[in-house]
Amino acid sequence: MANRVSVILDHLTTSGIPKQIVDNLYWLDQIQPSQRSLVGEKAFGLSQLGQQGYPVIRGFVIPAIAFWQVIADLSQSEPLLADLPQSSLYVNVDNPRQLQQVAQHIRQVITSATVSDGWRSQILDAAATLDAPALILQPSVSFPEVRSRTPMSTHPVNREDWAEFAPIPELLASHYCRKQPDALIQTLKQVWAELFRAKSLFYWQRVGMGLDQINLAVLVQPIYDTLASGVLQAKSDFCQIQATWGLGIAITQGKVLPDTCQIAIPTDQLLLSQPGNKTLAYRLNPEPTGNAVQAYPLNQGEQQQSVLDDNAWQQIMALSRKLQTQFNPPFSFDWTLCKIPNTTEPQLYVTQFRPQSTSSAESFPSQPQSLRGLSAASGQVTAVAQVMIGEEQNWQAIPPDRILVTQTIAPDWLPILRQAAGVVTEQGGMTSHAAIVARELGIPAVVNVPGITQLVQTGEVLLVDGDRGEIQRLARDAKQLGEAVDVAIEKQETVADAPSPRQYNRFPIATQLLVNLSQTQSLERIRDLPIDGIGLLRSELMILDVLNNQPPQEWLRQGRKQELITRLAQLIMQFAAALMPRPVFYRSLDWGEAELIHGDTSNVNGSTLSVVNAMLGRRGTYRYLHDPTSFDLELAALHQLYAQGYSNVQLMLPFVRTVEEFVFCRRRVEQAGLMDNPHFQLWIMAEVPSILFLLPDYVKAGVQGISIGTNDLTQLLLAADRNLGELGSTLDGRHPAVMGAIKQLIDMAKGAGIPCAICGQAPAQYPEVVESLVEWGIQSISVDVSDVEATYHAIARAEQRLLLEAARRSLEG
Repeated sequence: MANRVSVILDHLTTSGIPKQIVDNLYWLDQIQPSQRSLVGEKAFGLSQLGQQGYPVIRGFVIPAIAFWQVIADLSQSEPLLADLPQSSLYVNVDNPRQLQQVAQHIRQVITSATVSDGWRSQILDAAATLDAPALILQPSVSFPEVRSRTPMSTHPVNREDWAEFAPIPELLASHYCRKQPDALIQTLKQVWAELFRAKSLFYWQRVGMGLDQINLAVLVQPIYDTLASGVLQAKSDFCQIQATWGLGIAITQGKVLPDTCQIAIPTDQLLLSQPGNKTLAYRLNPEPTGNAVQAYPLNQGEQQQSVLDDNAWQQIMALSRKLQTQFNPPFSFDWTLCKIPNTTEPQLYVTQFRPQSTSSAESFPSQPQSLRGLSAASGQVTAVAQVMIGEEQNWQAIPPDRILVTQTIAPDWLPILRQAAGVVTEQGGMTSHAAIVARELGIPAVVNVPGITQLVQTGEVLLVDGDRGEIQRLARDAKQLGEAVDVAIEKQETVADAPSPRQYNRFPIATQLLVNLSQTQSLERIRDLPIDGIGLLRSELMILDVLNNQPPQEWLRQGRKQELITRLAQLIMQFAAALMPRPVFYRSLDWGEAELIHGDTSNVNGSTLSVVNAMLGRRGTYRYLHDPTSFDLELAALHQLYAQGYSNVQLMLPFVRTVEEFVFCRRRVEQAGLMDNPHFQLWIMAEVPSILFLLPDYVKAGVQGISIGTNDLTQLLLAADRNLGELGSTLDGRHPAVMGAIKQLIDMAKGAGIPCAICGQAPAQYPEVVESLVEWGIQSISVDVSDVEATYHAIARAEQRLLLEAARRSLEG
């Protein structure tokens, strides 16, 4: 590895850069064209813009040599880093498990490394001159063999002259930190470690780029109080502007759909104005401890209000017109409106500039390379796309490990989802069917990507980032990357990274933590998790493995009733046995959704959402009144389970509207012999608003517990469709009406002496909800598998805070 640093130094000195200045930091307003390979493309572009009078925030660059010197030191003791250019880390990127293990190990080594006193001193001294409480550290990559042909000038620049300036796919994430010495140095190492993420290693090898060809510099800039951020894309005939409140992290991580408008060039005519889906924003953390930036919920007024007023639009367009006089479109730039100290008005700044090369434009004519939607299931995957349009799909003809690109996902698509590498849909939100199933199966998913089925073609190579809500189009087909693409998936929370049982035991919790499941494959994923049981066993998805695409009525017609009962009992038994003696709450079939399985709808792929809405009148226990056949089969299966000793399975009724519906179901349960077992409990889902008025009557009729389903409760209280992403700004589980209803139900359940649980998406989607739930006395919280760790720690923090407050009151008293 020492040879690697020598090669870099030799390259720099032969390029006319004195060796004695290689170890310096570089301020944006002083960078020269000859220093381009030292500071990377992102920093070099911003420096040249700033030096020509464009608004660029002050900052400095930690050059690539600092990174390689740390790698050189580590190579003495770390075999994986020895002789890096030749070894390529000895990793086979076609082996996802090995790729993950190597990537995680190298990142841990780098983040634990020591930065030399010389570099540390320079970096801290430079940071001290930046007048802000927090900093952003951004990777800025260059390739030594790519030489700058011409520096920026005041004349128009052809895209061909700046082909090498077009950034690589944004595989390397930026990081934020407080302007504190230890935090800054640790964050710097985290940025360096980005080069060794699994998705990054996979990409470099696929495009034939050796790590020895990459120089990784780091741009450090201050973060100020930010009003709004966004992106402008300039085409030959129009500009498209995206805007959201607060820091741009909300867009880059796919947490929001920004406001969008298109403006004609050169007439400035407004072609399109589309409000976004903005439920949260990011800002500087006002607290003295914790993360440098924090998410905060937007109120109803902010969600519905346009981010930018006319004056702001005009400022951004004026900046775009100025850039068009120098750069031939297409190009794009990130912008921010922020409040700089000692200024009275927010200032507009360019935070990244991206000229686009002719070659990249030819790869996908007139189509975007990067698409955005809503993050639905975490993880990243690179694989071949399979576009699915229309009602009929030949599943047997679809190869495994494809990224499914479709308008929406119907329940009967479960078999193809099980072998998919990722999911992208045009419709849906965080609680849509595609999102729920993808999270349980552990595959990345992005939903609510308008027009994705028209923009992407089967066979393209995509990178789906379920954490940022981003889809990157890497190539038109696998051949453009040199060879066939095998799936490489990177999860943010892997088994290796997850806390050990000892770490969980350090923060014991009293509130029960349960998990939502439907697939037996998920039992392995929950084996070592700190859960107290299954809070929601979704029958609608389970039953697909039992019915073999035939409705129950067909099984009965064929005289196979007992076989069907036994098959269902055996399937539920796998969950009961794995969790014994912990409880498993089996939710009986909600036929409003399950009806889609049986082909009762005429256009599953195109109008599932409207069909489901139309069927609200036939959902849940109401359907049992008119046809109890399937419900009786489920009761018989549960009775068979109890007969075999599995007494930890409890029954939960879905979508109960009236006490009369519950009484009817209870009688069927009694007739099935289940009420004779002292361990059996009959619960109902609290998801229809009428329960706010009828809970005492339900308890008198025999309800033994309730589980609040926040997904349906929220959409019914707020008159919104939880499957439609564009209504996400209205569908907010933190809405005062929703939170008020939840607190009322908890209080009423305590007053009635029955347990109260919650099993919707709200606690996982909004961690601040957990604190309120714990304070109000919720007895259990059930979340998806991927949300267990975060929810566990949220519960622990909430309980510790309550204990601390109680102790203080005791001392004061």
